[in-house]
Amino acid sequence: QVQLVESGGGLVQAGGSLRLSCAASGRTFSSYAMGWFRQAPGKEREFVAAIMGSGGRTYYADSMKGRFTISRDNAKNTVYLQMNSLKPDDTAVYYCAAPGAEGSYDYWGQGTQVTVSS
Repeated sequence: QVQLVESGGGLVQAGGSLRLSCAASGRTFSSYAMGWFRQAPGKEREFVAAIMGSGGRTYYADSMKGRFTISRDNAKNTVYLQMNSLKPDDTAVYYCAAPGAEGSYDYWGQGTQVTVSS
């Protein structure tokens, strides 16, 4: 079992920045990839970014490239999402997720709300 707890959300003006954190426990953190997803009101959950266990390879949704940066600190069992140049369309609940044995994202945090005002 993996437990995930996000933090760092809040209200920010357009053009501002936020850094989200996700603390993981319950499994050797460095052995698995981590992902960030988001869900805006009335929309489906969408992929934001992912990072491999070693931290060497990252992936981003096209709309986040150049603005968001995913990173991890395996010594702290924490993954981060640095979000810059935020837009009102980035308003959503942001979730971190970890894969299960079959490779799909089976473990999810409770989410943290990010609201970007215009």
